Amino acid sequence: MDVAISSEIVAIGDGLLRFVAQEVEPLERANKSLLENERHLYDEAGRFSPPVLELRRVVRRKSAAAGYYNMFGPEELGGMGYGPGAAVYINELLSAVCGPARPLIQTVVLPSPFTNGLSPVLRHLDPAVRAPVLAELAAGEKTMCFGLSESDAGSDVYAMRSRAVRDGGDWLLTGTKQWITNGPYADYAMIFAVTDADLAARRKGGITGFFVDAKSPGFAAPATIPYLGHLGSEIGILTMESVRVPDRFRLGEVNQGLKAAMGGVNTGRLGLAAGITGMARWGLRQAIDYAKVRRTFGHPIGDYQAIQFLLADSATEIYAAKSMLFNCARKLELGDAALKEVSMAKLFCTEMANRVLDRCIQVHGAMGLTNELRLEAAYRFARSMRIPDGTSEIQRRTIALQLLGGEANL
Repeated sequence: MDVAISSEIVAIGDGLLRFVAQEVEPLERANKSLLENERHLYDEAGRFSPPVLELRRVVRRKSAAAGYYNMFGPEELGGMGYGPGAAVYINELLSAVCGPARPLIQTVVLPSPFTNGLSPVLRHLDPAVRAPVLAELAAGEKTMCFGLSESDAGSDVYAMRSRAVRDGGDWLLTGTKQWITNGPYADYAMIFAVTDADLAARRKGGITGFFVDAKSPGFAAPATIPYLGHLGSEIGILTMESVRVPDRFRLGEVNQGLKAAMGGVNTGRLGLAAGITGMARWGLRQAIDYAKVRRTFGHPIGDYQAIQFLLADSATEIYAAKSMLFNCARKLELGDAALKEVSMAKLFCTEMANRVLDRCIQVHGAMGLTNELRLEAAYRFARSMRIPDGTSEIQRRTIALQLLGGEANL
């Protein structure tokens, strides 16, 4: 069930951990009061404060210079083109060692394939338009966001209300996007809008993608969306009021935007699932260490069967999750679409992490509830991962439809 990880990928993972230790962690320690106090981390509008934004830019540039930032970017765009197996191994390793992502690591050292760096979506942009911005995106100087979701169009993308209409050689975009990662901070946005309402209503296409400069007249990012107890966030709302976009800035063919949007989605989902699996492994390591030193009634709590069962169940689920991830990666690398398997992995890994981190908090007792150990941050983050890139319910629907449609081999 496992996929062989080459010595090259193992060496890259080791190098990445050294990079974080030598380049990122010193910045975090030097700016601890800024990064670990949300009253300083965010401004009054819930946006990252200017010093935090500058630190993130510094880390992006360092990661790009070291070769990590674009390691999963397509080779045709100048990336290193590492595939699903490497994405699973690297993302799981980084989270397992670093734990809950702090603002300088999250989407900075290894960017989301849909948000920053050399996103595969950029393959669908006119090369003449792409060329001037590619270098600054690859270097981490500029960032993007992926504008697909709306308030009433998350899992059901065809319910989107954003519209783009022809105006000579241009398009006029109008609408609102919500839940957009990096939306409040992006220099460019990949926006998807309905261009043929009849096709969209019949779920036969009708959606087109556009590459938009965030400084365009009529384009705005008016708000962040604080969630799960945070005072601000990386997620926000975008609005467009007759934003003029030349046709050459279109992403792919007219009415076929979802084909461009979904490119690389499987690898992205596996990367997300691997990251949260690594975080579960990080939490289990904390629980094991604590069970050895915390004593009650004259014994380490690890001597008690109740604690042993919490650890054993957690280890079993993590092992199962890693087996699923590497098996899916292998299928993708052999050219198998593996639609139901990727959905199974995303579903199982995200729900597994919630159970494991809940147990880890239980092992720590009251200490597990404190901010100091970061278990509560991991738990909150794990809870959030059951929503993006397809909710647990959407993954179950995908799996069931594949089974009912004849893809019943397991």
